[in-house]
Amino acid sequence: MRDGDPHAKALPVPAAPLGTDARLETEKRTVWVEHTRTYEVREFVYEVSWIAELGVWRRFLRAHRKA
Repeated sequence: MRDGDPHAKALPVPAAPLGTDARLETEKRTVWVEHTRTYEVREFVYEVSWIAELGVWRRFLRAHRKA
């Protein structure tokens, strides 16, 4: 697609690859934070889904925060 082409149409792009059996998993881990030079407990939220076309599970970090 070229800029300024009046006949070109942009296709929507999904935020993440599509899969089946999508679910969220949360893990709490202790991590080292370099700027404070201390350990903190953090909560990590992953989106997990089966990608049938590839025959694999996909695990994608969606968010993390101080627990």
